[in-house]
Amino acid sequence: MPFLTKTARHALSRAALLAGLTVPALAADWPQWLGPQRDGLTAETGLLQAWPEGGPPRVWLFRNTGLGYAGPAVVGQRLYLMGSRNGVEQLLCLDAASGEEQWATDLGSEYENGWGNGPRGTPTIDGDRIYVLAAKGNLVCLELSTGKIVWKTSLTDLGGEIPTWGYSESPLIDGEKLLITPGGDQGAIAALDKQTGTVLWRTKPLDDVAHYSSLVIARPHGKKQYVQLLVSRLVGIDPESGGVLWQEPWEGRVAVIPTPVVSENKIYVTSGYGTGCLQVEIDHAGAAQRVYENKLMKNHHGGVLLVGDHLYGHSDSVGWLCQDFVSGERVWRERSALGKGAIAYADGRFICLSEDTGEVVLIEASPEGWNEKGRFTLTPQTELRKPKGKIWTHPVIADGKLYLRDQELLFCFDLQR
Repeated sequence: MPFLTKTARHALSRAALLAGLTVPALAADWPQWLGPQRDGLTAETGLLQAWPEGGPPRVWLFRNTGLGYAGPAVVGQRLYLMGSRNGVEQLLCLDAASGEEQWATDLGSEYENGWGNGPRGTPTIDGDRIYVLAAKGNLVCLELSTGKIVWKTSLTDLGGEIPTWGYSESPLIDGEKLLITPGGDQGAIAALDKQTGTVLWRTKPLDDVAHYSSLVIARPHGKKQYVQLLVSRLVGIDPESGGVLWQEPWEGRVAVIPTPVVSENKIYVTSGYGTGCLQVEIDHAGAAQRVYENKLMKNHHGGVLLVGDHLYGHSDSVGWLCQDFVSGERVWRERSALGKGAIAYADGRFICLSEDTGEVVLIEASPEGWNEKGRFTLTPQTELRKPKGKIWTHPVIADGKLYLRDQELLFCFDLQR
């Protein structure tokens, strides 16, 4: 709908929601984990290139998302995210313009852990449906307009075992299939019919327990496949049969979290706890060939983004790092400007968020170095994550707004010039 104004597009989206119709995705939407293409990038322009003192203006603050680290998905004038309130994990719908709650749907009892209770993943919006995975493994399809449950299943019923820090994956929708990683000896990865929840196939040769990474789509040499980083290997999966096309050993430690980065025929992964990073290239025969492996990028869970030919993110014990995607070599690092955290990208800028202090920094997205363009600190901050827990929800940028979550607090800032 490029010929419509932003106001008109929002009005059309709202009318479609109220009528129960499919809502078309807009360029400014953030309909799933890591955005429209699951690469953490947005095509939005016209955003602030430098921030005023104190940061961009705050539009609203919602104080009742409940416990959890789940990030928001935004389509049209609606924002969706999960939180745990009064011992129950819920999917919440907010008005993106005002932050007012529209409805909430119960998903199941609260997941409890010493590092923070509640849900972890990001909802996935597809047409007039929304799909969510709660931390105990409840996989739920709901009506986007009302929050009414269409179908519900459990990854534990599919033979999975709740990971140490709860199910954290964000469902992937591809055509009529929903892809998810229950883990277990029935097949670590599963494809379900997105309309009914019926299992279509399992990757039975793979028996890895579930960890925390999310599936992505790759198209090496024009042939589609699903890619997942499991606890001990990186794998490519045939979309039709669930057969394993290739696998490459990659021994993660403690928690394997970051989502694979895909660029043409190459796939890059990184893990924390001293593991490092790996790039493979899929050859014309469909086999994975190692390009490089090193310990420069050891990303725990703040994510890495590929912009041009360079990767950016935080590396444990190294600092904020720019890495050459082709060679794997270090381009620059910054150790003192900001502590460990997550990264987001829009309009030639990175937004870096400190997990400890709540500092938010705007820098140029450039291989030339850390060039700061403004910073501020989230205020207020929650008491619920103390003494353990951090600000672990990744920043989300949608329709000119920046959304940041600190447990039950959800902030909206205006990034538009």
